Amino acid sequence: GPPPALGDDPTGTDAFQQAAVEVLRASSQLDPTDGETIDIGPGAAGDNPLGTNDGDGYPVNPATGEPYAPDPVLRGDFSRALAEYWADGPESETPPGHWNTIANTVSDTPDLDLRIGGEGRPVDRLEWDVKLYFALNGAVHDAAVAAWGAKGHYDSARPISMIRWLGGNGQSTDPAGPAYHPDGLPLVPGLVEVVTPASSAPGQPHERLAGHVGEIAVRAWQGNPADPAQAAGVGWIRAVDWVPYQRPTFVTPAFAGYVSGHSTFSRAAAEVMTAFTGSAYFPGGISGWTVPAGDLATEAGPSRDVRLEWATYFDAADQAGTSRIFGGIHITADDLAGRRIGAGCGRDAWSLAQLYYAGDAPAGR
Repeated sequence: GPPPALGDDPTGTDAFQQAAVEVLRASSQLDPTDGETIDIGPGAAGDNPLGTNDGDGYPVNPATGEPYAPDPVLRGDFSRALAEYWADGPESETPPGHWNTIANTVSDTPDLDLRIGGEGRPVDRLEWDVKLYFALNGAVHDAAVAAWGAKGHYDSARPISMIRWLGGNGQSTDPAGPAYHPDGLPLVPGLVEVVTPASSAPGQPHERLAGHVGEIAVRAWQGNPADPAQAAGVGWIRAVDWVPYQRPTFVTPAFAGYVSGHSTFSRAAAEVMTAFTGSAYFPGGISGWTVPAGDLATEAGPSRDVRLEWATYFDAADQAGTSRIFGGIHITADDLAGRRIGAGCGRDAWSLAQLYYAGDAPAGR
């Protein structure tokens, strides 16, 4: 089905506008100085049903039988580390390559039980690698075909276009208020507001926007700092000036957003990793990546080491999709639909790969 879109259907228009607000809300959480702390450990996050963010973590690590340790971090450090780790932009291994890197790490686990599908005879490392790369890369290739087919068909907007266009129109909440336009941004106190003479007076929230009375202001990441050794932080900016959390040389991709390639690639890969290893869980029941303090490329941060953790391959895949919301590259509809499509691609690719392993691949395939 289609993504949210502006049009004659009020429900679709409202969903489109709310999707833009959701990205703005994520953008407003990119500031570690706000003091907000969240637990990102597998005991509190993960285990989402397919196509949702409704999971609440796992009670115990199945490999140890012990509860997962809490992992409290500053929300602004986590959101920025998340966006950068999964970005996979220019001069990187790209999203499909990222999952090959994850597969390498899993395969290099000491004493890993090399039984394809988690059953049958143990195989040597060469057979394991050849069959894993074959299934995994067949899956992410199919995911690319499916995702870019949807992108070409629906030709949907990206957040930077949505937010700037809606905000340039005005606000869509109060017909009797200033700057009203039915195709504007919904007003959200503390997040989306109209600049007024009172709100832009000295000492007031919109003081820096005093020359833009009647325009729409959003409280969001303020853009790339002139010195990457500093952090831009979050503050009130004009909606028409909003930018994603990206390096200035790493712009929003010049193709449609729906569906997210990151989400589709990642879920397809997670399905194959789960089926191939015979378990949804990483070896030992946990894996992750540490973003060292001060290692961000976009701006200063994080203020301390941030350990991104995943109990299962699906948790890692979901995190890849969520990262694109914080990065301002996708809306949630792009992410969740991509996950569902990726699940189908991964499962079908695994089924076909097994036919090849057995020498029974159908003619023409």
